[in-house]
Amino acid sequence: MPTFLLNNRSRSAQTVDYPDVGALQVTALSEQNLPIRDAVVDIAYTGDPDAIIEEIQTDQNGRTEQITLAAPPVEYSLQPSEEQPYAEYTIRITAPGYEPVTVSGAEILSGQLALQSVTLPSSGPGEPPDTIVIPEHTLYAYYPPKIAEAEIKPINNSGEIVLDQVVVPEYIVVHDGTPQDSTARDYYVQYKDYIKNVASSEIYSTWPYATLAANILAIQSFTLNRIYTEWYRNKSYHFTITSSTAYDQKWVYGRNIFESISDVVDELFENYLSRPNVKQPILTQYCDGSRVTCPQWLSQWGSAALGEQGYTASEIIRYYYGEDMYINTAEQVTGIPASYPGYPLSIGSVGADVLKIQEQLNAISNNYPLIPKLVPDGIFGEATEAAVRTFQSVFGLTQDGIIGSRTWYKISDIYVAVTRMAEGT
Repeated sequence: MPTFLLNNRSRSAQTVDYPDVGALQVTALSEQNLPIRDAVVDIAYTGDPDAIIEEIQTDQNGRTEQITLAAPPVEYSLQPSEEQPYAEYTIRITAPGYEPVTVSGAEILSGQLALQSVTLPSSGPGEPPDTIVIPEHTLYAYYPPKIAEAEIKPINNSGEIVLDQVVVPEYIVVHDGTPQDSTARDYYVQYKDYIKNVASSEIYSTWPYATLAANILAIQSFTLNRIYTEWYRNKSYHFTITSSTAYDQKWVYGRNIFESISDVVDELFENYLSRPNVKQPILTQYCDGSRVTCPQWLSQWGSAALGEQGYTASEIIRYYYGEDMYINTAEQVTGIPASYPGYPLSIGSVGADVLKIQEQLNAISNNYPLIPKLVPDGIFGEATEAAVRTFQSVFGLTQDGIIGSRTWYKISDIYVAVTRMAEGT
């Protein structure tokens, strides 16, 4: 049974046994979003950051193998507890030609794969090392509770800016502080990455699928309401949303996410919650349900219990928000060459959609050479299947050689990234 030093955040330390294990995988990228090969990744427990317990390197895709690390009992994350349900690790990434980056407080949960992506700045004279500090999880530490708002915003006021349709944007601007804090930094964040970050900051990835899905739908609907109503821009701010729990949702710069949460977001990212005859996404507010109670809002811990009882995601949503709440789909997803055709592509598929995928995979292979080049003929044959399997392997997807919605949109995301790099934008 591994033994580590536990930092109890009172500047003292004690010894604790961790009976369970989780896993960590680190990805190192350049500022141009290119994979960094042979980066050295040192891992230590945050309570004793100088005692390296693992040292590994990234492969040609900029990714390490999955490393097993000690974690507290899974039971700590399944119901409210005074015990910290995750272990905290410090990760230091170095590579020739780049400034080192340290991540302090990466969270490891029992039985879960934590994904830590790190961007290494290019070396420059006098550049100080970058340190990312991940604060305590919102379900473990105290954060200001949400200030209640109307779930449906008035949109007929003269001069108010409101979008004419529900759009999933490519990027949103996150203000890392309260709205009034002019010193807080603004970050441009891809929409799906924002949702994965918030969900990893506000719920535990050990919870049942239905619970994860219900909470992620609430997070997405809240976010899309801010986007649809241009809530902060109408108040003369130049950002989309804040990282303050009192005003919006917890977002943490540089934090690790969890694979199980990432998978659900990839599946549901186009969806939000609606009420009849209301065009805007509902501002679905929620609370932890233990230290703070919130009638008519979703209870995070309560939703975990309902998931354990076998409730579906839609049943959990309606349990808290009422029977007239339903799941809707955004009219538009921006920043992609083409929307998913609505059915999977596999051996024997032909047509323009197959041709698009072949062309996109060829462009991606310029930066990820493991992916074989294809003859773009619009015919899904064995060569295309092999290229799809390789792509899925490189980017951590199920390696079935079939282009379902997750693989389609992942190919689209990577294609847009690499073509922008080629254009110098």
